[in-house]
Amino acid sequence: MSDLPPCPACGSTLVYEYSNTYVCPECAHEWSADAPEPLADAGRQPEAAAVTDANGTPLADGDTVTVVKDLKVRGTSSVVKVGTKVKNIRLTDGDHDIDCKIPGIGPMGLKSEFVRKA
Repeated sequence: MSDLPPCPACGSTLVYEYSNTYVCPECAHEWSADAPEPLADAGRQPEAAAVTDANGTPLADGDTVTVVKDLKVRGTSSVVKVGTKVKNIRLTDGDHDIDCKIPGIGPMGLKSEFVRKA
């Protein structure tokens, strides 16, 4: 059994020692063997900012939102009209931070600045 400490970033026990550092092969996190206590959040990505609607209300997966501006659908002659209700949204990372299905149009991505929580 290994007497090496588990990885502070992911908790893996597959840690090995290289030079004067510990290395985790699963998440590639490295920390000093001389450090008295490794930081628990070392190597982790900062938490993403909460996604908010046009009024600043935080959104969550499964929410229902209403479109606040006519939105042209790229590549078609369709338009998502003001007041269209979109149910069961899913939050994602990226430029368009909402994935959803719009009735009559189909699946698409929306920017949170063009919706408000219903």
